[in-house]
Amino acid sequence: MEFFSDIKLAQVVSTLFYSLLGLVLFLFSYWVLEKLTKFSIRDEIVEDHNTSLGVIIAGYFIGIAIILAAVIG
Repeated sequence: MEFFSDIKLAQVVSTLFYSLLGLVLFLFSYWVLEKLTKFSIRDEIVEDHNTSLGVIIAGYFIGIAIILAAVIG
């Protein structure tokens, strides 16, 4: 239980804040990507089983996550 005594409330609050900020920015970047394309990304991946688009979107998400981690961290 000694581990928990080192954690301060400010650390917990800042972790939660930055986690929520990262998720909001992540969702915003997906929304921008969806608006920039002429087709629905969800329909292409889920209904048409477009695997190559899924790989491209996964790479996009990893790139955005790395950028957000560097900016927030």
